[in-house]
Amino acid sequence: MPAIEVRPLPAASLTRVMIAGPAGGIETDINDPAAPRRGIALIAHPNPVQGGTKDNKVVTTLAKTFFTLGHVAARPNFRGVGASAGAHDEGRGETEDLVAVAGYLKRQYGELPLVLAGFSFGGFVQTRVAQRLKAQRLVLVGPAVNRFATETVPPDTLVIHGERDDVVPLAAVLDWARPQNLPVVVVPGGEHFFHGRLGLLSDIVMRHFGRQEAGER
Repeated sequence: MPAIEVRPLPAASLTRVMIAGPAGGIETDINDPAAPRRGIALIAHPNPVQGGTKDNKVVTTLAKTFFTLGHVAARPNFRGVGASAGAHDEGRGETEDLVAVAGYLKRQYGELPLVLAGFSFGGFVQTRVAQRLKAQRLVLVGPAVNRFATETVPPDTLVIHGERDDVVPLAAVLDWARPQNLPVVVVPGGEHFFHGRLGLLSDIVMRHFGRQEAGER
């Protein structure tokens, strides 16, 4: 696939909405590439207890990448973060919140393919959401499998992890993936927040979805 440049999200593409959720409003940033839209990417942020928000740099990198690929990119703040109502619920309520956001996106944009993406705690939550919703693909970046009871996932899930992650050791992710025969893409030298390697993270996602698109033609 020819190289595609991932650029900053255009300000004109952004809508910030409050979506009705089980605990109240869910603050969500939506970047819409406009027609023809290829799909919807719902992107979940890391643990709010450690300061995770929708503006985390891994989350925004994923949003830029999916927007470039033609997806509506949605980044909600979990309950209790920013302007979102409620309080942290260790993944239970957060799962319900993402299901509510996905329902809103479906009503707004129609029956487009849904990608569930998440970083760290957000990846754990998305494995729970994937048990509830039909998704085209699941993308997990640095999933916090050593800290939360992460669900098994479909065999075509894209898992990306840093070689030198000291928050979620690579060995823990391999132990989780091994019984599922699930490949893991390892970023050499990468740590949990992918400092200096966000471009490579974006490239991996671009190549993965580019191959998928070619296979569908």
